[in-house]
Amino acid sequence: MGNRPDELRALLESVAKQDGPAVEVVVVGNGSPVPEVPAGVRTIELPENLGIPGGRNVGIEAFGPGGRDVDILLFLDDDGLLARTDTAQLCREAFAADPRLGIVSFRIADPDTGVTQRRHVPRLRASDPMRSSRVTTFLGGANAVRTQVLAEVGGLPDAFFYAHEETDLAWRALDAGWMIDYRADMVLYHPTTAPSRHAVYHRMVARNRVWLARRNLPAVLVPVYLGVWLLLTLVRRPSRPALKAWFGGFREGWTSPCGPRRPMKWRTVWRLTRLGRPPVI
Repeated sequence: MGNRPDELRALLESVAKQDGPAVEVVVVGNGSPVPEVPAGVRTIELPENLGIPGGRNVGIEAFGPGGRDVDILLFLDDDGLLARTDTAQLCREAFAADPRLGIVSFRIADPDTGVTQRRHVPRLRASDPMRSSRVTTFLGGANAVRTQVLAEVGGLPDAFFYAHEETDLAWRALDAGWMIDYRADMVLYHPTTAPSRHAVYHRMVARNRVWLARRNLPAVLVPVYLGVWLLLTLVRRPSRPALKAWFGGFREGWTSPCGPRRPMKWRTVWRLTRLGRPPVI
């Protein structure tokens, strides 16, 4: 967003220090000018904020249609920092070792405490963030994607703007037979924050949750999935303004176009269940 030049510079330095072949970098200014960057770093300045998925999709296209000029794409938030110099090499080795591995989700840790927030472990059993495992979704600001996945299932859903776009792509990838790994040894330092710091958080989370279900789930599971999330939201007892925004987004999710509907196969539902997260939770 153009308001963290020091953090961006530190991130780019951490990418430049990666072992092995140099990592080609593109910085997307999502509706904002791009600060000064090191030589060799390409930049794209968008005239308006396209949202997180829209901005990332523009970054994908910078590497050819669907990113086809490269084998792997890293997506890194501009206020993050690669903690180690071997992360890129670990990515290369992971994808080379497993031809069905489509996406790798990094571990996000606070740079001062080293603590990984529970919400940053993309599975239900999140008490041990140091345990790597197969998962059913990934973290948008710290991940690597095989570009063949994007060629097969498409990119992130632009219209989501913010929230759940990663799960939409993850479910489509899993339905196409790809797998997703959470790797505790691939670390992005990122300051501890609350997602609710964004003014649109409650509305977007609710709207996009409905879109996610309408686009991807078998019809019989849509009301079950959304009913569970409605109950969970009420149990968490958000403030009155937050709850009002949430219900507004929930209603918007039903009344607005969600994009093409491609319900996942029942074998994908079973795969998600075996991985510990059936698509009703």
